[in-house]
Amino acid sequence: MPYPTRLGMLALSTALPPVLLAPAAVKAQDIRLDEITVSSPSPIQPARPAAAPGSGTAYGVLPVVTSTFSPVTVIDRGEIVREQPRQLGDLLFDKPGLSASTFAPGAASRPIIRGLDNARVRIQENGVGVQDVSDLSEDHAVPINPLVYDRVEVIRGPAALRYGSQAIGGVVSAENNRIPTFIPVSGYGGQVTTGYSSVDNGRFAAASVDAGSGNVAVHADGFRTAADSYNTPLGIQANSANESQGGAVGMSIIGDRGFVGLAFSHYDALYQVPGGESAERRVRLDPTQDRLQARGEFRPLEGPVEVVRFWLGGSTYRHNEIGNDEQGLASIGSTFRNRQVEGRVELQHVPVFTTLGTLTGALGFQADARALSATGEGEGLIAPSNTQSRAVYLFEELAVGNGLRFQAAGRLESARVAGTATQFPGDFLPGADNPLEYARRREFVPKSVSVGALQDLPYDFVASLNGQYVERAPFALELFSRGPHEATATFEIGDPNLKLERARTVEASLRRAVGPFRFDATGYYTRYTGFIYKRETGIFCGDTFSTCGSEDELRQIVYTQRNATFYGAEIAAQLDLIPIGNGFIGLDAQYDFVRAQFDDGSYVPRIPPHRVGGGLFLRADGWFARVNVLHAFAQTETAPLETITPGWTDLRAEISYTKLVDPAVYGASEITFGLQGRNLLDDEIRNSASFKKDEILLPGRNVRLFLTARF
Repeated sequence: MPYPTRLGMLALSTALPPVLLAPAAVKAQDIRLDEITVSSPSPIQPARPAAAPGSGTAYGVLPVVTSTFSPVTVIDRGEIVREQPRQLGDLLFDKPGLSASTFAPGAASRPIIRGLDNARVRIQENGVGVQDVSDLSEDHAVPINPLVYDRVEVIRGPAALRYGSQAIGGVVSAENNRIPTFIPVSGYGGQVTTGYSSVDNGRFAAASVDAGSGNVAVHADGFRTAADSYNTPLGIQANSANESQGGAVGMSIIGDRGFVGLAFSHYDALYQVPGGESAERRVRLDPTQDRLQARGEFRPLEGPVEVVRFWLGGSTYRHNEIGNDEQGLASIGSTFRNRQVEGRVELQHVPVFTTLGTLTGALGFQADARALSATGEGEGLIAPSNTQSRAVYLFEELAVGNGLRFQAAGRLESARVAGTATQFPGDFLPGADNPLEYARRREFVPKSVSVGALQDLPYDFVASLNGQYVERAPFALELFSRGPHEATATFEIGDPNLKLERARTVEASLRRAVGPFRFDATGYYTRYTGFIYKRETGIFCGDTFSTCGSEDELRQIVYTQRNATFYGAEIAAQLDLIPIGNGFIGLDAQYDFVRAQFDDGSYVPRIPPHRVGGGLFLRADGWFARVNVLHAFAQTETAPLETITPGWTDLRAEISYTKLVDPAVYGASEITFGLQGRNLLDDEIRNSASFKKDEILLPGRNVRLFLTARF
């Protein structure tokens, strides 16, 4: 049976009667939502707020960003509280255009954007890269817990112009006030949230506080989560328990012309890896990270520079991979370490008034240095490597009037990767001699450019059209991997001669953020030259190359380049139908797909399926309730040697209530409590983008309780 029309839904809004788009006479429909301000897509930014920034949306309203050229998904604080995620992948898994690796659900689940993951998706915290090793392997957790963040911004599509070639697939940016940018009006403020999930006996708690006086602002936050092995429709998923904890302290000096601040954060966790041999050996990982981050902004009184901003961050990261031997004794199989520092400076010039319109822009400089090492079994996968990059980039926007704006950007980058290369036989089978190892340094000069147009349309719609050319430098694992990767049950062979990966993208968006009908739709087409992927050779190996072809423990994969085409669409919509109290009863809907093929017609491996969903909601007088369903079609567009993934249906329901209270009586100014159910049909859900989809199921029927107090 054919799938729904791919891009035809983009025209949905044109078929809606104007009466659904224009504000109605009732008071509730006269409310126009504040525009959502995001900081990730462009260095051209307005002045920072003098007080705590809001989410820009009412509780339960679909957040739609209409001011950016690139499509941006925003997950606000209200949704984070309701979802109670322990990993970014958990939070983003069901959003249009987004998915997650779900290698160890609730513990190691890295975001996937439009079918792209790992080295093509940059994850950052308050403007600085997360600086971990989750891009090396799907079993490595991202050391970020969303419970202590105010919002998460996702740039769908290439974001390499501002952040570097490793963001060729997009950026996931977690934002909070760890480096304070404002002083609370009352002198202090904060929130506490806690929750429980039935599917895994999960317990969650997080708290944050901001305070300040004069020109000094301080921040502190902390979190603690713990969960047992989770239930599935087929029973307990063995070896899937996890726990994590961490927090941060920060301080800033804030003045009339800017601020400068510093923050220190710590993260540690212990989680198990389910599925196959990992479960049999009770494999678990214990990541630990310490981060130091600085940030500042200065606005001169005069001169050509309107504002100078900087970000600087460094970290040390380590985790052990622990497993039990045949006698049941625990031992460390591998230890991964990552030391990294990153800095970025941006100079935004004053507006220039030309005959064509008002020109605004920013010039940026970025530098990054990374030292990666592994010992034990991990050293068999990759020897120590060093990566350095330097870049300069420029963004310019021209507002010509009548709601029409243009943007152009360019980036020039220099990347150097040094490590140990291995020369394998052409047939990837052992011969008389062992593969030759030698020191190798590769240098690349990725170049990227983009142009875009943004146009206001009738009925508060905004349309955008963007074109980008982006180059990505191969990263260390793609160049220098050389051995067993137990987590993915593969024997990985890198190619030290890989070339730049090139992507040409065209995307068109139509968005509406205000009124009773909110809409966010994007269609895109990307042509890759030299797309780097893991090609299965059909050969099986043991723990050493000499066993390839004679043992069957690990699938042999080789990093290979081929031309490929990605195209797809992502749509989200929300319609307020019936006024009730100070709110509405309404409908919401979503649809997304991505198709990825090589030039010979074969499919790129591990691509998310087509998904469609929708439901009914109520938002009024502090209450929010919703019942909806998300259906994923069977993924039959598989790569050679990849299995078909069955379709699934996730029925969800939730109800919550928010009430303003007297701080003198309750010690809080606002309390939200609620109940949420996921996978209420207890369906067998497998993730086609996961290496372990045939070995593990995602969690079964789950009921979450949550409580949040703000003061």
